[in-house]
Amino acid sequence: MTDITRILCVGLCLCAVSCGTSSQEASDEEFIDSVSEALEAGGQIDLNRLQWTREPSACEIKEGTISITTAPHTDLWQRTYYHFRNDNAPVLQMQTREKFFSFVVKTDFTQSHQRFDQCGIVMYLDSENWLKGSVEFENEEFQHLGSVATNNGYSDWATTAISAQVKTMWYRFSRREDDFCIECSTNGVDFSQMRVCHMYAASDAIRFGVYACSPEESSFTAVFTDMKITECAWKAHDGQQPDKE
Repeated sequence: MTDITRILCVGLCLCAVSCGTSSQEASDEEFIDSVSEALEAGGQIDLNRLQWTREPSACEIKEGTISITTAPHTDLWQRTYYHFRNDNAPVLQMQTREKFFSFVVKTDFTQSHQRFDQCGIVMYLDSENWLKGSVEFENEEFQHLGSVATNNGYSDWATTAISAQVKTMWYRFSRREDDFCIECSTNGVDFSQMRVCHMYAASDAIRFGVYACSPEESSFTAVFTDMKITECAWKAHDGQQPDKE
């Protein structure tokens, strides 16, 4: 890592969260609501407010761009089907108590070339409660566009195959109270729904942002740009009305 990169990483880590620490534990005096700040600034995100959970050995943050170089054998996964647990991927997040908003980011994974290399959006609350969406490299023909919701220590995995020639993807992460929507786009304009889910541990403050990892013996640099906060783009349902309590 260059001296400049080290300074940037260390500067961000002055307010780093420890592995497995829930965002709800921050006191009101320490809590800085990044979404409220961004909405007041026209959607612009202050990258100095982002917090590391597991700082990578190589990263760079400058001029609206975040670059994370992964280490081998890093991943996020809990129990289901494979019966193993991985909780060591670097995660860079902002925090909020806002109940209605959307977060958009562009990911560039041009350097991804080994099986399971991945990068995307994440809401990491603690080791057993988190949500992620990403493209995961499989081989030279196809890769997995998918998402994982982990509630109470058990992960699921929903995917669709896309061409291995795709090397950039936009994501939109939206919150409506303790329900969430992940969407994706190849052009940053037209978004398609990937997942709607409920997160039991997300009733109050949350942290969300970006992550990258390489579960096998590989490493690549993921680049994140075009980040912004908007009013909630996931509109209220206009069909069947909620059941009466």
